[in-house]
Amino acid sequence: MHLPKKVTICDVGPRDGLQTICTAITTAAKIKLVEGLAAAGLARVEAGSFVNPRVMPQMADSGAVLAGIIRRPGVRYRALALNARGWEQAQAAGADHLCLVVLASETFQQKNARSTVAGVMAAYAPVVTAARAQGVYVQGSVGTAFGCPYEGAIASGRILDLVRQWVDYGADEVSLADTTGMADPRQVLDLCTRVRERWPALALSLHFHNTRGLGLANVLAGLQAGVTIYDASVGGLGGCPFAPRASGNICTEDLVHMLHCLGIETGIDLEQLCQVASWLEATLGLPLSGQVMKAGPRWQTHRGGGA
Repeated sequence: MHLPKKVTICDVGPRDGLQTICTAITTAAKIKLVEGLAAAGLARVEAGSFVNPRVMPQMADSGAVLAGIIRRPGVRYRALALNARGWEQAQAAGADHLCLVVLASETFQQKNARSTVAGVMAAYAPVVTAARAQGVYVQGSVGTAFGCPYEGAIASGRILDLVRQWVDYGADEVSLADTTGMADPRQVLDLCTRVRERWPALALSLHFHNTRGLGLANVLAGLQAGVTIYDASVGGLGGCPFAPRASGNICTEDLVHMLHCLGIETGIDLEQLCQVASWLEATLGLPLSGQVMKAGPRWQTHRGGGA
């Protein structure tokens, strides 16, 4: 296998993870989570989203979270937005990394934002220009890139066309998102190879869910295609609220553990990250799906029993 030497991870737990939790979570706890992830060595943390609070009430305090964190040098604090108003709110809160999302599936786009794919993309053009003019790093995301629970398979030509539009707009990075966990490794390798062949200089990232247990296998396929930027969620928390039975994101600790086993650098302190995951589990009062936070890394040894 031809694997990269270093990988960058963005932890989306404070946004993609917490948005699925129905019980109230204090702003202070969210700030502690963001700061804990940054302290563990995450180069990027998705601190919140600026969307309709009636649809995503858990994200209503994203502005307060971004304003309240103590920022670490070298860390990007990402915010998600779905329209120009969301960008304006993210800018006011001091987000230095903006993620704009379009869904490749027309059906899913309607459910997610009540708009057409073409309409969403047209509205994003001036947002990308304005954000980059302010020195904000812009990431254009293509959701349901590997399939839709309502429409099924999405033609690769449609995905490539949306990537082209993001590139034409001047996005700093393009993400392919497996919004509902439908990707498989062969599909990931094929699509990522096509994107990299057409735009070899493009910063390409991947966002996987572990809905069907293929999350880390899909990362391995992405690595083989040369992709070096991945989203993951602390403790494996999260899932898409608009997709039937869509469980959580790939787990950050489990991903870091696999990468370290492969000799790939992440800059992340795995032990410290597991402590953040354990704290989050206790804070939420919910069992998280991460495995390494429970079992420890494979290189950890224990004293044997016996007489």
